[in-house]
Amino acid sequence: MKIALAQLNYHIGDLVANTTDIVLNIKKAQQFNVDLLIFSEMSVCGYPPQDMLDYPEFVKRCMESAENISRICTDIGVIIGSPTINEKKNGKNLHNSALFLHQGQIKSIHNKTLLPDYDIYDEYRYFEPSNEYNLIEFKGKKIAVAICEDLWFNQPVENSFGRNFLYSESPLDKLMKLEPDLVAGLVATPFAASRIEAKKEVYRKNAEKYGVPFFIVNQVGANNDLIFEGGSLVVNHKGEVFDRLVFFEEDFQIYELDEVTDTRAHGIKLNEKDLVDMTFQALVLGVKDYFFKLGFKKAVIGLSGGIDSAVTAVLAVRALGHRNVEALILPSRYTSEGSIEDALKLAKNLDIGYHVIEIDRLFDTFNGMLKPLFSGLPEDNTEENIQARIRSNILMAFSNKFGHILLNTSNKSESAVGYTTLYGDMSGSLSVIGDVYKTRVYEMAKYINHNKEIIPDGILSRAPSAELKENQKDSDDLPEYELLDKILFQYIELNRSAGEIKKTGADPSLVDKIISLVNKSEYKRYQSPPVLRVSEKAFGPGRKMPLVAKI
Repeated sequence: MKIALAQLNYHIGDLVANTTDIVLNIKKAQQFNVDLLIFSEMSVCGYPPQDMLDYPEFVKRCMESAENISRICTDIGVIIGSPTINEKKNGKNLHNSALFLHQGQIKSIHNKTLLPDYDIYDEYRYFEPSNEYNLIEFKGKKIAVAICEDLWFNQPVENSFGRNFLYSESPLDKLMKLEPDLVAGLVATPFAASRIEAKKEVYRKNAEKYGVPFFIVNQVGANNDLIFEGGSLVVNHKGEVFDRLVFFEEDFQIYELDEVTDTRAHGIKLNEKDLVDMTFQALVLGVKDYFFKLGFKKAVIGLSGGIDSAVTAVLAVRALGHRNVEALILPSRYTSEGSIEDALKLAKNLDIGYHVIEIDRLFDTFNGMLKPLFSGLPEDNTEENIQARIRSNILMAFSNKFGHILLNTSNKSESAVGYTTLYGDMSGSLSVIGDVYKTRVYEMAKYINHNKEIIPDGILSRAPSAELKENQKDSDDLPEYELLDKILFQYIELNRSAGEIKKTGADPSLVDKIISLVNKSEYKRYQSPPVLRVSEKAFGPGRKMPLVAKI
């Protein structure tokens, strides 16, 4: 049997474009006499469709699209993903389904059993879980169909409260009793740098456990804050990775089933990437798709001469092209000459348009207006925040006038502890590096400069500073970022308590201070722009904390 995998970039809700891409790949497969072509989860509508699923007309259009696709599947078997109507009288309205198309019709529907409702997932909100298991019998082979989470019964369970597994039953165990010859896995698993190897291991161990080859198709591209890396996998019956499709690009590959099950064919070199490289590529794709899928073309960035805005500018240029990125350099009396020079140098290195607008006159005007109100009170964060908000106003004015979308440049470390200004440096349509800790931002800067200096060395070597008062340094208010990020990672990604973090040797008073800052800053993050997700636990939909909680 000749099997093809189609790893595509879907646009949520654009059923016409998605259907067109699917049909083009079916026709391509037909030209190569492919027997079975597999697409990813929810390929008809894109993943995740969220509350679009509450509209009956949307689901009806999805099914009409699937039926239209089926009509060209005369001499080929095709598996696509789509929402379908739950025909039973009880339960949720819909199923998350895989549809097998052949002989010009929808031959069978296979529904997802395990519906994730953790982190960014909320599938049980919409779908009824399946309790039926059946195979596709096609051209002398029996094919088991598993949709994403149905493959993940044996995943590692963290913060398990004593549990061994995340779910109470394994769909694969049920399917394997039917003795399939292979598994077609339709998935939509978003990128997280630290999970690439773990995902591969889940699929590899499944193939090894059950002794059948797995063909896993992931989608690629960014939808909202989620980035899908592709990297679809073929694993043979011994649990050996036979091949992996490319990361962060669409791909189409064809395999002979007999070759996959022949272990002598193993040994294909995988396109593994460094985690910093992968994070960089993911963010480029995240920015690119955010603009393309929303119909935007141009971006504006506030260049401060600091590391965060520098890395964000490089990402924007890689995603959109240098002609579509402009920078505003907005110095005040506290901005060092070195920062201004480095911001100018970076803009020239990237060949982007830039404008320098000094904000001191506006700052003096604000101070003058507020002087009677603030009479007798010392200067504090209020005056610092005024400068950040002046810059935001200028950036947003530029955005409105010229149609450039403002990109936010705050990093995860600052967002975590509230070292940001509401309606100031937190402004923007998209938070590009809001899920990247400061230490990783520096690693990305070095990666950017690995062939030649793009980000000026002065930006890399200068002590981090918001430059909102005389001789200000981030270290005046925060511990060194290496120490800060270690504590933040344990608290945010690993869900460890203060007591557990202290046992790692961290200073107890510092741990208490940092955790308090994280908790008190939740109201700020609630008003942040969407954050491109590149970790296992990003701020936003995947981390839901009460604003008024006493922790």
